[in-house]
Amino acid sequence: MTRQRIPDEVLSAAHARAAARADRDWPEADRLRGEIEAAGWRIADRGTDFALTPAAPPDLDDGERVRYGASRSVPSRLEEPSTGLATVVLIATDQPDDLTRALAGLRAESPNRTSVVIVADGPSPDQAAALDAVDTADAEIVWTSERLGHASAINIGLRRATGGIVVLVDTSIEPTGDLVTPLVDALDDATIAVVGGWGIVSSDLRMFEDAPAGDVDAIEGYLQAFRRADAAERGPLDERFRFYRNLDIWWSLVLRDEGEEATARRAVSLGDLPAVRHDHRGYASLPEGERDRQSKRNFYRIIDRFGWRRDLLVNR
Repeated sequence: MTRQRIPDEVLSAAHARAAARADRDWPEADRLRGEIEAAGWRIADRGTDFALTPAAPPDLDDGERVRYGASRSVPSRLEEPSTGLATVVLIATDQPDDLTRALAGLRAESPNRTSVVIVADGPSPDQAAALDAVDTADAEIVWTSERLGHASAINIGLRRATGGIVVLVDTSIEPTGDLVTPLVDALDDATIAVVGGWGIVSSDLRMFEDAPAGDVDAIEGYLQAFRRADAAERGPLDERFRFYRNLDIWWSLVLRDEGEEATARRAVSLGDLPAVRHDHRGYASLPEGERDRQSKRNFYRIIDRFGWRRDLLVNR
């Protein structure tokens, strides 16, 4: 693997930061550190010197495909006008049979003008082999050079989405009919920010429970749909959510939030959609203690941003 070249502007900022530190100009040094980190690099002080390392894995081009080391490296279409009805985003990691099942159902049942983006997030060898066999005539596959995590993978899917509506479908979901049309139709209502098949509610933003169809506080990420324009405006997703659990709550609240002085937009569970929900392998494959640890760490991020926002609750 070749060493990643340090961009000239990053190197110049690092030298300027070293000079600021020598002058004990700490605010300027902090500002320059932020500039360096925003460019995708880490800086470590070594006395009067410094070391720069990439903050993300490098992009790799093996001649057949590019494998991206960060979501921001993936060319974005979000500033382009939307085309088509909807884009379905699937994340492929370790379970090729689950992906095959979900993709087959989507292809059989989705309406015309539905596109598919598959994010191959550091896939296992079996998953990679299955992806190599996927017909890409109606699906784009985006590969990463390492496993970046759930939020990063969704951000990649969003950057490549072209449809006016984005539909996140977990590979544990087996479509048995047209999932896309009812989700798209529901989002014709401007008061609704996010819709899906399963919703949850809370009375205190600490404990959440399953809810029947109708207005809810958040839509579970197994099947979640929202406007591409909202994703462009309110994203990207917080990539510290490497594990999937509780990211759906955080993103639902982000999409709904209009400010404390305004009426929040709605999250609506449509209930009886044509889909079978199978075991989630990413959850079942982890030891219980590790699941709890990662879930709790994600939940703290919800509390940090929304912990006092009782105005976002339908049953406050």
